[in-house]
Amino acid sequence: MGKEWAAPAAVAAGLMMAIVPAAAADRNRKGTQAMELDPTSRGAIFGTGLESRDIDQMSDSVVRELMSRPDLVGTSTPPRVVVDSEKFYNNSSQRIDRDMITSALRASLNRAAAGRIRFVSRESMDIVMRERELKRTGIADEGTRGTTQGVSGVDYQLVGKLTSLDSRDGRSGLVQRRTQVVFELVDLETGDLPWTGNPYVILRASGDDVVYR
Repeated sequence: MGKEWAAPAAVAAGLMMAIVPAAAADRNRKGTQAMELDPTSRGAIFGTGLESRDIDQMSDSVVRELMSRPDLVGTSTPPRVVVDSEKFYNNSSQRIDRDMITSALRASLNRAAAGRIRFVSRESMDIVMRERELKRTGIADEGTRGTTQGVSGVDYQLVGKLTSLDSRDGRSGLVQRRTQVVFELVDLETGDLPWTGNPYVILRASGDDVVYR
């Protein structure tokens, strides 16, 4: 009789052991599902460094300042400007994709300028020169816009620098970071700085070691 009851008990115990990990795995799957977030608001993971919303706010600030300058957007001939990551320096303690920042800036500026500024791509020089060579050797025709003696010269380049200052309280574990981003417009003929934007400053503290590296 004892043996007859032992087998069902062992089976039940085995089933319970199988159910518990399955339930835990199910809870884990539910807990790690992707979430749809507003890129202009604070994300689900945040700390003391530059975040998604900061990039949007910073881009908006630069656009407003540059679009208010008549010497840039009020000229009869639209100036030519380069905006890329070549001269955007990250000297902060946070690793970040510089292209993400400059691409967001270029897109916002291009949209707001509406033809009052012409943007030149130095990043695409290889494909530009290849196509010019095909046209001038007769392999390709001139297209619909004809040819020019040279590629577009540039009047200004937007340059920027990301820096940070970190402080830590060894007793409480509190970490504080000041992040600063400054953009400037460089005249590529004279080297003058006709515009320096207001520094975009973030000062954040975290007590749970959520610090970007």
